[in-house]
Amino acid sequence: MTGKRIYAVWKKQMKDTLKNKAVLIQFVMFPVLSVIMQNSIQIEGMPKRYFIILFATMYVGMAPLTAAASIISEEKEKNTLRELLMANVKAGEYLLGIGLGIFVCSMLGAAVFALAGKYTGREAVHFLLIMGAGIIISLLLGAVIGITCRNQVTEVSVSVPVMLVFSFLPMIASFNEQVGAVSKYAYSQQISNYIGAIGEPAAGGGNLAVILCNAGLFAALFVIVYRKCRLA
Repeated sequence: MTGKRIYAVWKKQMKDTLKNKAVLIQFVMFPVLSVIMQNSIQIEGMPKRYFIILFATMYVGMAPLTAAASIISEEKEKNTLRELLMANVKAGEYLLGIGLGIFVCSMLGAAVFALAGKYTGREAVHFLLIMGAGIIISLLLGAVIGITCRNQVTEVSVSVPVMLVFSFLPMIASFNEQVGAVSKYAYSQQISNYIGAIGEPAAGGGNLAVILCNAGLFAALFVIVYRKCRLA
């Protein structure tokens, strides 16, 4: 029964995402921008996949985080979450269901980035694995925000600044060394570094330890708020 309930929540979430323009645009905006910019702007000396790396990093730090926070807080505010829980759907099953829904939508966007960047074979697999890791971390953080916020107004006031930090910090760091000294401790910066190193033997790549530390921290926060805060 657990698997069926998770699937039911996932199916519901996929349908709701297609209807919710505010959430859907999160998964469409940056992939579309990357396709347009990558194919319309060519500047001498610019890295081969500059816009792919730029927008993919922003996408990882923004789309899954804001989607998770928005969906959970909206369903709490409208009491649809309470109805699900009263229908014998457990809180963990609900979170897994919406998490899978957001992950699938996010990975579809990641596939568009891979195609736009003309990644093939191992490079494409490597790219999608890196994106998947970043998406999961953002999902955890978004869930933490969604669970702790009582309504959408509070959620927006919290998720927007957090999202801006993780999505735009790597871009600013590329122009400012002082910002880079701080940005290197953010998972989104290391995801950007790993993506930039694909197909570039001379590139240094990312720092796995930083990514694991970020993931561990957000996972711990998720467990704490899941235990202490009521979903409904």
